Amino acid sequence: MTHFARIIMDKQENPAINEDAFQSYEIYETEQEGTVFEIPLPRSLNEQESHRFAEKLANYFFAEGYDDFDIEISADDVEESDEITLDGNDFYEEFGVLGFVDDDAMWEAEYQGRDVKLNKPVRSSNGPKKFHVYVKNPKGNVVKVNFGDPDMEIKADDPDRRRSFRARHNCENPGPKHKARYWSCKKW
Repeated sequence: MTHFARIIMDKQENPAINEDAFQSYEIYETEQEGTVFEIPLPRSLNEQESHRFAEKLANYFFAEGYDDFDIEISADDVEESDEITLDGNDFYEEFGVLGFVDDDAMWEAEYQGRDVKLNKPVRSSNGPKKFHVYVKNPKGNVVKVNFGDPDMEIKADDPDRRRSFRARHNCENPGPKHKARYWSCKKW
């Protein structure tokens, strides 16, 4: 059996990954017009290795500017119930928020008497903005950060709009996590 890791995402115009990071890989399109990066693996990975490798892949693809994708890793002799397919927010639920965080950072906290997940943006149902996220500020308090215009559509797939938004909001230097600009830039 050939072992592999697949990264599946919406169709990309000029898909490519750094050849220094992956010596061999294959790129192809699905019938649903998605883009697939397939990376061969030398052997089957156990569950713990698969999770670690998936996390590293996710960090790499986030750093390359991709933000909506699924990861599949092949396995030998896996029962149907052991197979896991994650998409959308399920990936964040399983692996948490991926990125550079302090070692002592906590992933859950209490905000106004209820438990919340930290650093996980979610769509606001009736808030003043489109999204909100709970984070710890420099004082160590948990705060709710609202961001995004509820009346506008995010069109990050248009390179001109993306470039304009990132320049307008100085996304090269997004500021601290407890400010709305950081999270808006992360979405774009």
